[in-house]
Amino acid sequence: MSPAVASLCALVAAIVISFASRINVGVVAIALAWAVGWYSGRPTDAVLGGFPASLFVTLAGVTLLFSLSEVNGTVGQLARRLVAGARGSARVVAPLIAGIVATIGPGSIASVALVAPLAMAIGSRSKIPPFLIALMVANGANAGNLSPLSAVGVIANTRMAEAGLGGHEWKVFAANFLAHVMVTVVVYVWMFRALPPGRVDGASEPIRLSRSQGMTLAIVSAWVAAVVLADAPIGLAAFAASTLVIAMRAADETSAIRKMPWTAIVMVCGVTMLVTAVERAGGMELFTVLLARLATPATLNGVIAFVTGVISTCSSTSGVVLPTFLPMAPGLVQQVGGGDPLAVALSINVGSSLVDVSPLSTLGALCVAAVMDPDAARDLFRKLLMWGLSMSIVGALLCQAFAGMMAGI
Repeated sequence: MSPAVASLCALVAAIVISFASRINVGVVAIALAWAVGWYSGRPTDAVLGGFPASLFVTLAGVTLLFSLSEVNGTVGQLARRLVAGARGSARVVAPLIAGIVATIGPGSIASVALVAPLAMAIGSRSKIPPFLIALMVANGANAGNLSPLSAVGVIANTRMAEAGLGGHEWKVFAANFLAHVMVTVVVYVWMFRALPPGRVDGASEPIRLSRSQGMTLAIVSAWVAAVVLADAPIGLAAFAASTLVIAMRAADETSAIRKMPWTAIVMVCGVTMLVTAVERAGGMELFTVLLARLATPATLNGVIAFVTGVISTCSSTSGVVLPTFLPMAPGLVQQVGGGDPLAVALSINVGSSLVDVSPLSTLGALCVAAVMDPDAARDLFRKLLMWGLSMSIVGALLCQAFAGMMAGI
């Protein structure tokens, strides 16, 4: 058995374990990553190099800051105030906050990092399941992620220009935006209408922040401003903000560190480490080749959206999928024997972006990490993984139906 085939088998095994067992799949994934590296002839240092240090710092920093804010009551008070401002309707609050922050333009990762912890607190008070909150926040933030002004939009448009497909910045933005709006509207109508109104008893009572809560709010606001306006690194800036909260004795760090969702952090980082091992062993490339053989000129848009969607479910959209596949669009059209390169590029953008709520991507990981209860976090991980995989099919159908029309406008 080749290393590529073996690595794919290991990834499938990890996914099955995540659905069929209560074992933390992150622990198993780290062991499987070592096994894949050993089978592929890679040294231990190379396997350890696949650990997502940047993602770990981001998750740990953000969850520590909001854990400090939770143990001293700041998050709870803000959640009550926001629900009161919406007259008790948390259905309005969660998507509205995500939409506003995403519109500012710091990128989807920054938007979800800023919104998810507070949105989860609001959802908890209003009896809205974490799964629905995660879908609304992640899709709301991701809708504007391919704006010509965002970092990911710049990556997509630059790689398309290198392939001779430049000058279509607003088509790239519109295709991604409309796809996410369609999915989000369906989610809202289908899921939210079945919920109770989400009113919180006492939400209209006067809410006053204590001195510690006021200092915490000021520090968190400064962190938000640094991320949005000064492009500060999310995780490192969150650790700096947490240090200030602790130094000013506004919250107890021991209780906050204990309250951090370590189960979710290990789960997400472990599986990401395995995915990196699979990529280095050639498993993802093998998977792509096998699926690409199924394409014809008539089905190329849908097939490439599905392929990039599945890969993006457990990989980085901006760091892996878009830089790798967008320059291939003209060549794919030639290999298959027909098609529109621009429509193929739009399909790559949409197909890879719609699945980003997967817990193996940063957006989904941030949502999982925002849930403090280990059992709820594990349940959310499984549901978001299923949703992410299902979006690879939805994205394929949307791109097959509309990518050609969008390219021709």
